[in-house]
Amino acid sequence: MKEKFILLAGPCVIESELMTLNLAEKLRRIVEKSPIDFYFKASFDKANRTSIDSYRGPGLEKGIRILERVKKDYGVKIVTDIHEPCQADVVKDICDIIQIPAFLCRQTDLLVAAAKTGRIINVKKAQFLAPWDMKNVIHKIEKLENKNIILCERGTSFGYNTLVVDMTSIVEMKKFGYPVIFDGTHSVQKPGGNGVSTSGNREYVPYLSKAAIAVGADGLFLETHEEPEKALSDGANMIPVKDIESLIEQCLRLKEC
Repeated sequence: MKEKFILLAGPCVIESELMTLNLAEKLRRIVEKSPIDFYFKASFDKANRTSIDSYRGPGLEKGIRILERVKKDYGVKIVTDIHEPCQADVVKDICDIIQIPAFLCRQTDLLVAAAKTGRIINVKKAQFLAPWDMKNVIHKIEKLENKNIILCERGTSFGYNTLVVDMTSIVEMKKFGYPVIFDGTHSVQKPGGNGVSTSGNREYVPYLSKAAIAVGADGLFLETHEEPEKALSDGANMIPVKDIESLIEQCLRLKEC
């Protein structure tokens, strides 16, 4: 029996409780039609924004409370990212997956704290790492006797303000024996492309996402919003929630091939 398609999807950051709940409801309605292992994703704090003046989120305490309500009201599993080791113990009772941001994937204390929770750890491969270098990241988590690991490809730095995706990275990381998913939205970022914020090319998300599934990715990470142009973070590379269902349907067909 084939494993279910893994989908981590939601807004880049919690903008408000109402916005988060509405988006969670729409995503749940979309995924309940298909054999998908779905996790609602939203960040309580974007600690790595380009500018100090950029919106970061509601913070840990309020953010976790909102995610807890999403889980209770809609019966969906939750994933959020952490930036400091002390946050792992706070989020573990609400989150089914703890996500490690790409820039922090080599931070031993962060990985150890996340691994100790026993939760699934989704580690984004850093833009500066080769896929085979992720073996050292995996080893740090496994040393804590946690083998609940997902690896995530999200593009590689190519010169200034540009990312490229080498699809063979997915093939290489699957050799470690853990699920590998593809971050379709961050892979089309142009880091710092607007000077004080990140820009991106959301029109490429469907093409890269389908290519990733075709080469063997086990699922997708997608940031989405009802109106990406008005999003408070990463709007340029998020896709409208109305387009999610069609993309997932196409990817599910590819996964069956």
